[in-house]
Amino acid sequence: MILLKNGTYIDWKTLTLHQSDILVEPGVNGTLRFTNCLTPGPSPGSLPLSPGPSPMGRGEDSGSVVQHTIDCTGKFITKSFANGHHHVYSALARGMPAPKKNPENFLEILQYIWWSLDKALDLEMIRSSALATAINCAKNGVTFVIDHHASPFAVDGSLETIARAFDEVGIGHLLCYEISDRDGAEIAQKGLGETANYLAKRQGLVGLHASFTIGDETLNQAVQLALQTESGIHIHVAEDQSDQDHCLEKYDLRVVERLYDAGVLQFPKTILGHCLHLNDHERSLVEKSPAWVVQNMESNLNNSVGLFNSKGLGQRIMLGTDGMHSDMLRSAKAAFFAGHDHDDIDYGETYRRFRNVHHYLQSNGIQGDGENNLVVLDYDTPTPLTAGNFAGHFLFGIESMHVSHVISQGRLILEQGHLLTVDENKVLDESRIQAMRLWNKM
Repeated sequence: MILLKNGTYIDWKTLTLHQSDILVEPGVNGTLRFTNCLTPGPSPGSLPLSPGPSPMGRGEDSGSVVQHTIDCTGKFITKSFANGHHHVYSALARGMPAPKKNPENFLEILQYIWWSLDKALDLEMIRSSALATAINCAKNGVTFVIDHHASPFAVDGSLETIARAFDEVGIGHLLCYEISDRDGAEIAQKGLGETANYLAKRQGLVGLHASFTIGDETLNQAVQLALQTESGIHIHVAEDQSDQDHCLEKYDLRVVERLYDAGVLQFPKTILGHCLHLNDHERSLVEKSPAWVVQNMESNLNNSVGLFNSKGLGQRIMLGTDGMHSDMLRSAKAAFFAGHDHDDIDYGETYRRFRNVHHYLQSNGIQGDGENNLVVLDYDTPTPLTAGNFAGHFLFGIESMHVSHVISQGRLILEQGHLLTVDENKVLDESRIQAMRLWNKM
């Protein structure tokens, strides 16, 4: 158990502030106990509150003994962050040599960069990518990641490799393998098999690349697998106009219409990535379904594929990084600033989308993102911070550099900016070796 002393707790749902000592219980179902609350007002929403015995006391089992005491005087404590759409496989791409051909459109970006990279991955590279990603997440206050993975010539065991690396660092996860027909039917079947094997023992999703690389047979098999495993589909949707053009030409349907007919949108766990080039009818189908949309503004800007517009998509919109980085605070700011002239987004809506991933996880019974996932912010603001002006601090003040301590599932994984669970230097030394192997192979 961890004791946070003298901190100011910001309830992530109500934004009310409470000066209190907090006992953090360990485990996937661990809760918070507030003691010595110094400010009146409503209690933090939905949290079990109990003055209880002295925080230094011993309960009925050893789990109630305080293992760590952290002085949070002058610091803010709030729920840690989560990423709605990541790509572990991109971790070793930073600084890599230029592609053989300078891409002139989105399809060529995929062909000459990302599909070239994912074909070269092996399990050693995947493990290094996952460890490096998990470390970056922890240092940015992110304790849960929804990842979408691809490695067509290292399919078998890839998801378990990522899961074990995330577990080692202490990051919760909801993984999937990016099933696609782009490398042939045999590899598509391997993707389905890897997914089935993984979902038999861990929580996860059924991943698909995008409509334009998925034939009807593979699409239908993926939906059936999602039904059998009570999961959902995680897929890129109309990220570029070329996805729509292909769908109209081959199926005489728009992308969301095709996915709707196949049953993709029936699952409350389904995640639709990007959703840029949709017409009003498609947006209506998404809004009326239980599926979720994940926005990835910086990736869209980087690939010049268009800007996200939430019009007609409903309220189930969350934020991701699409493998660009692991800093969700940065992604929220990008969504706000780039959305000024293209989206109906204000201070409150930005924060709502930033936190919506928690609602996705909780409403679907996904484990690992409970209230005992916390971040301590060493944010020495020159102006008052209140519930009324929190959104202004969120967008214009709080940054990842303010992350001091991170608690994941009641376990302290980051202390004063230093990883406690793995040897960061050793991991990065190995990742540089694997990056060179990858680049040479490409």
